[in-house]
Amino acid sequence: MDYFSIATVLVVLSAIFGYINVRFLKMPITIGLMIITLLFTLIIIAIAQFDDTLLVTEKEFIRNIDFHTVLLDIMLSFLLFAGALHTNFNQLKVQRWPVLMFATLGVLVSTFLVGIIMFYVLQILGLNVGFIYCLLFGALISPTDPIAVLGILKEAGAPKKLETKIVGESLFNDGVGVVVFLTIYSIANSTDSKIEAVDILTLFGQEVVGGIILGLILGWITYRLMRSIDNYEVEVILTLAAVMGGTILAHTWHLSAPLAMVTAGLMVGNDTVRISAMSEITESYVDKFWELIDVLLNTILFVMIGMEILVLTFEGNYIIAGLLAVPIVLACRYMSLWLPIKFFSKRLDFVPKTNLIMTWGGLRGGISIALALSLTEIMHRELFLVITYIIVVFSIIGQGLTVEPIVKRLTKNYH
Repeated sequence: MDYFSIATVLVVLSAIFGYINVRFLKMPITIGLMIITLLFTLIIIAIAQFDDTLLVTEKEFIRNIDFHTVLLDIMLSFLLFAGALHTNFNQLKVQRWPVLMFATLGVLVSTFLVGIIMFYVLQILGLNVGFIYCLLFGALISPTDPIAVLGILKEAGAPKKLETKIVGESLFNDGVGVVVFLTIYSIANSTDSKIEAVDILTLFGQEVVGGIILGLILGWITYRLMRSIDNYEVEVILTLAAVMGGTILAHTWHLSAPLAMVTAGLMVGNDTVRISAMSEITESYVDKFWELIDVLLNTILFVMIGMEILVLTFEGNYIIAGLLAVPIVLACRYMSLWLPIKFFSKRLDFVPKTNLIMTWGGLRGGISIALALSLTEIMHRELFLVITYIIVVFSIIGQGLTVEPIVKRLTKNYH
């Protein structure tokens, strides 16, 4: 099946499922589409008991989609730029230090905690998995997914200070998490038994620092070009060019494209740039264009996630490991946030129960699945895919459906 046909099927299914959600379920788009797609897939499995033609066709269709490449190399840049563009820059500036700590120290601590605990849990279950591969799993599951978080937090009505922390952390820890994963992946995949710490730091520094610098340059160039003209059509195209061109440059120079897009989006979207470089009509069109891109790619992404269930290997021990991993990952996230929150709560006005809300509101999504799909067979790809999928489904549906009441309950006396 060619790329156009694959894209057409995904858009048609997204449109149908999106309509069903808006018309009948009336849920946040990420949750609604996940539930509808899972039900659709289960119906196909049930029909396959009598005639497996449809099941075989759908499995073949899913195998034709390179989920890892489509999400990490293409969709993620657009989604992160759109998310950053609509993030309150002034609020983020106030909360920059805790957000930075959550996105760096938090991800690293969570990676090692999850890796260590899962190593022993898998041993108990009789699954002999090397420690380095458990660390890889810790790296791919630790970053929260900004795509899922942004979609659901819009409905939750969280206090702005808290929302900024969760959204800001999700935007940045995604880029940091991918870099941590790639660093551990290169160690696990290396034939050289001696890997210097300097090499690891160089790779990490190049990806993170280089990505942020590229984002700053892209944001500044886009701002200067938009400021020099007043034509909303061309200005919208300039923002699109920044994302597409910047992504190719980041991949070519081995920099973090996610961090570059977040940085560029924050620059272009901040109030100072909006006032000095965009007319009211330009601002309206830029916002609406990127909101539409955000919704379109979100619908396609969560339809793809729901359909992935057909190509997973569901063995008994894999399912048990996945169910045990859900509370383990949540507990490790809680512990990884504890120190930064304790440190900054005295200096900044933190909402009560911030750690609990951020733990439950830190949803996992497509990024974790995409990273799990990039594992090799030696790295126990099938095992970690099943575990990751169970965590993501629980996160999107279980946590996603309960974030709003939990946030309202825990912050009802906060003004």
